[in-house]
Amino acid sequence: MPSEVVFDEVHFGTFANHYIHGRFFFDVHPPLAKILIALAGRVAGYNGNFDFGAIGNDYLKGGDRVPYVEMRACGAALATLLIPIAYFTLRYGGHSRYASIFAAAALCYENSLVTNSRFILLDSYLLFFTALTVLSWNKFFRERQRPFRPAWWIWLLMTGINLGLTVSCKWVGLFTIATIGLSTVHDLWSLLGDLRVSTRVYFAHFVARGFCLIVVPIMIYIGIFGIHFAMLPLAGEGDTHMSAQFQHSLVGHEIPDSPMDIAYGSKVTIRHVATNGGYLHSHPAAYPDGSKLAKRYQSLMMMITEQQVTLYPYRDDNNWWIIRKMNSTLDGKNDDGRAGTLGKDGETWIDYVRHGDTIRLEHVATSPRKLHSHDEHAPLTDVEYHKEVSAYGFPDFDGDANDFWRVELLDERDPDNRLKTLRTRFQLIHPLQACALFSHEIQLPEWGFGQQEVTCIQGGKKPKTLWMVEETRNDLLPGDVKMVNYETPSFWAKFVELHKVMWKANKGLTQSHPYESRPSSWPMLRSGISYWANHGRHIYFLGNPVVYWMSTIAVFNFMILWGFFQVREKLGYRDHYGGLRNFFERSAGFYVMGWALHYVPFYIMGRQLFLHHYLPGLYFAVLMLAVGIDLALLKARPNRRLLFVIMVVTGIIMVYRMFAPLTYGTEWTREACEQQQWLPTWQFSCERLSEHASNKHNKTVKECFPGKREGGKESVADLAA
Repeated sequence: MPSEVVFDEVHFGTFANHYIHGRFFFDVHPPLAKILIALAGRVAGYNGNFDFGAIGNDYLKGGDRVPYVEMRACGAALATLLIPIAYFTLRYGGHSRYASIFAAAALCYENSLVTNSRFILLDSYLLFFTALTVLSWNKFFRERQRPFRPAWWIWLLMTGINLGLTVSCKWVGLFTIATIGLSTVHDLWSLLGDLRVSTRVYFAHFVARGFCLIVVPIMIYIGIFGIHFAMLPLAGEGDTHMSAQFQHSLVGHEIPDSPMDIAYGSKVTIRHVATNGGYLHSHPAAYPDGSKLAKRYQSLMMMITEQQVTLYPYRDDNNWWIIRKMNSTLDGKNDDGRAGTLGKDGETWIDYVRHGDTIRLEHVATSPRKLHSHDEHAPLTDVEYHKEVSAYGFPDFDGDANDFWRVELLDERDPDNRLKTLRTRFQLIHPLQACALFSHEIQLPEWGFGQQEVTCIQGGKKPKTLWMVEETRNDLLPGDVKMVNYETPSFWAKFVELHKVMWKANKGLTQSHPYESRPSSWPMLRSGISYWANHGRHIYFLGNPVVYWMSTIAVFNFMILWGFFQVREKLGYRDHYGGLRNFFERSAGFYVMGWALHYVPFYIMGRQLFLHHYLPGLYFAVLMLAVGIDLALLKARPNRRLLFVIMVVTGIIMVYRMFAPLTYGTEWTREACEQQQWLPTWQFSCERLSEHASNKHNKTVKECFPGKREGGKESVADLAA
């Protein structure tokens, strides 16, 4: 076991740090498995300070002890329990001990399960609760002839509890819910046709299943998120994915109360509404290919560069702007006939910003630069209808009409049509270019410091042209002005918002990856994943070919046989085989349904996918394979059954040992590697290994592991696993 960060430990180890320190983070998966990982680390004495930022970071370096063995052991222990769970699942399902032993052994010596379970990853937790759900459901079915007795209630309730825990690890648990749900519908349909079951009893069956299999999982799922929010009260890196209201509910993101009224001369911060990119921002850096305007001033030729305007997600002095009137001679006056009051100084008129006003926004930190747009394409979105937005100006120059912006208040307008802090959304319309100030989730490259692009769009959709004033400062406002702040969102508001962001982020995981694969390649094991490589050793996520291929054949063999018997039944044949056909058809059909529901939906997903997404489907396929072996050996004598199982398991173990160097990251020679590369799509990178095992190479992770996660900061695209 390498004492270095492996694969997605980059993310899940970092998330454990955040839990221990209480800093909010964002991930596309529900929190249960991550909470358990953090708990394992905390119990083992981990202080949450290790940098998991890159694959290959050494756990043994640095002053703080990192209990990586204990944190990995938690997932490994749960994966080990899959073996007895699979055995008892089949036994409770009515199958022989030979088939049950085979399933347990196949899972025990399945290379991809072993590889995945040895690191700080989520799939061991997901598989454990999935397997417990199936075990509980099989046990419940054994009690179905004695309904409403304690054992019946216990196993029905245990099924619901495990469903809730499964979906709280990953949303793949929804496929497990669908599996149990369809089985429940079939069971209730059978009860509906049973004349011995009264309407009252049937209703009791319906309510019991509804409560245990729907209400209980939902309660558990919501409760896990309640724990998640309680453990993360502090602001952290991940809160930039959330709305402003959500962010300001976290400790460290509080802002002082601001006057609700906004007047000319007020300093304001302006936040974009549609995205979580943050504040309208400018800084002393120019666009690399931006416009340069030659202007003559006091007999000198000056080259004035357009300063970048972006969205910045954090509070900063460069986020502040002053609202000015169209002309500096109008500032502090009230010559337009609107009712106003004198400010605290007794000289300056307080004139509030209203719907339809034409304003200028002066950047406080780089004054006298003002928010500016003109007939130049945006620096990144280089299309005709996206105009460049910049901060432009210089001393003793009052600006020009390209600095003008018309305030258009939206649906929250009050009777006096005034712009108000945190209460009104508005557009800023550029009169000359007939465009609206706009931003979208496009990040500028290195020259823009990765900040979000701001343009002026012609004919754009309204949502991404909406803005809101978050903070206001104006010392001239009356002392009795109403102060406002964000309202603290309720648990339900945060719960709903987080799920919307998780769903959006999941759909957005479309970036390519060197080791991604499509579902069509999984059952026949046409691809793998490089987890870690260093010092001439390589950990490569690859299943046991015998287990994968045999289980896939078993699944499709069942489908063919089921279709064959359906046709024969339509032709009038009755192939019941003394009830054996019904028993094996229902048992195998349940596992094939579980396999299909945990596999087929991935075909309609456009997101980034990896082989490890097939592990729950593989579990059901192995159970199906065991049922097939049980059927094939039904008429055989016990000693022949045992001999057959021993022979097949021996073959599985032999293949397992062949690929063990990739599973455990032990020394391997180039010759041995090339011999085991059975398929050309398996990317073992044998050329990077030495000719002899004793000749160790000191290759870096980047050399041995191209294209994998190397950066320090997490990205949503890297959370696909």
